[in-house]
Amino acid sequence: MDKVMIGGTGITPFGKFLESSVRALAERAVADALKDAAVEIDDVDMVFFGNAAGGLLNGQECVRGQVALRNSGLLGKPIVNVENACASSSTAFRLAHMAVASGSAEVALAIGAEKMSNEDRTKPIKALETAADVEELEALKARISPDGAGTGSVFMDLYSSVARDYMVTSGATAEDFARISVKQRHAGALNPIAQFRADVDIEEVLTSRMIADPITLMMCSSIGDGAAALVVMSEAAAARRNIQPVQILACEIRSGQGDDPDALPVATAASRGAFEAAGLGPEDLSVVELHDAAAPAELILSEQLGLCAPGEAVSLLYSGRTALGGAMPINPSGGLISKGHPIGATGAAQLVELADQLRGRAGSRQVPGARIGLAENGGGWIGDDAAAAVVTILGATAQH
Repeated sequence: MDKVMIGGTGITPFGKFLESSVRALAERAVADALKDAAVEIDDVDMVFFGNAAGGLLNGQECVRGQVALRNSGLLGKPIVNVENACASSSTAFRLAHMAVASGSAEVALAIGAEKMSNEDRTKPIKALETAADVEELEALKARISPDGAGTGSVFMDLYSSVARDYMVTSGATAEDFARISVKQRHAGALNPIAQFRADVDIEEVLTSRMIADPITLMMCSSIGDGAAALVVMSEAAAARRNIQPVQILACEIRSGQGDDPDALPVATAASRGAFEAAGLGPEDLSVVELHDAAAPAELILSEQLGLCAPGEAVSLLYSGRTALGGAMPINPSGGLISKGHPIGATGAAQLVELADQLRGRAGSRQVPGARIGLAENGGGWIGDDAAAAVVTILGATAQH
């Protein structure tokens, strides 16, 4: 198979922008990505547009990409709308990768955009509930909050339940989770597009408002808005341009089998597929972006992705290897906790961060000598696991 590259990236600031729109956010990210890749509109063969909850949040269903890109010059191109919960834009990226790898396109555009902030604060919470099986929603709520004292956010109640189980099996503590937040907030403070850009200490995290025991407010990702875009192209298309591409070594997607207690966690299944496709292992990674919708997820996913042995994630955290300046920083962008989590844009944003790291463009967050990066983006919930996971491995190339 011919090599497939990321030729350019674009990303907006993440935050709460009540006066903005999905269209405005997407247009900015796309324009920046095309410029970065030295690509003209006429060069784009296909477009894959990731958005998770536009219909529920702003009423735009069915043709979300065509509407968001109406003024971009891309109408007339094949535009494929992609919805896969929080993994929407990484799934769009997977499709763009497949289009170029198969020869169906020489240049494809993968976009993720989401506007979650709303004057009605209940709307985003209700929208997120639909990322689980709505026919079983009440049963799920009863299972994860048997005393009936749920937070009103199904996913925070889920993360709380999973975190408590993990504490029992691993010995992890709330202070360990707080240390994750401190690490992510420090990285976010160095990221000019992050939603939260201030350092915090462990005491501040632990004493912030309790959301769902043991998860406090500063251990949570936040409602927010943003967009990210990536130009995916053939090696030949990259070679014709004065750019510094990043190679896509693997991009694998799996669906969760949460109803089967013997099935692998979906993140494990996707990562094993990606490592096999790339001919690499966890020991080869320079930098990782993973789906930390709440702080405990970093520890759980570190084990599921094979970044450490089962039960060793807390030790990995305290070793310093996963902090900025360590041998394998996790979430140097600030992660979902600090950078933000506009759900349909999150997967693409992770890949923008990795591309920046592998091109030496991450500024004060730069991982020295970064050569191989992995992104894990989860989406939704089914049974006892995420409903989807996309794992992508990228590699640095020689500068043009």
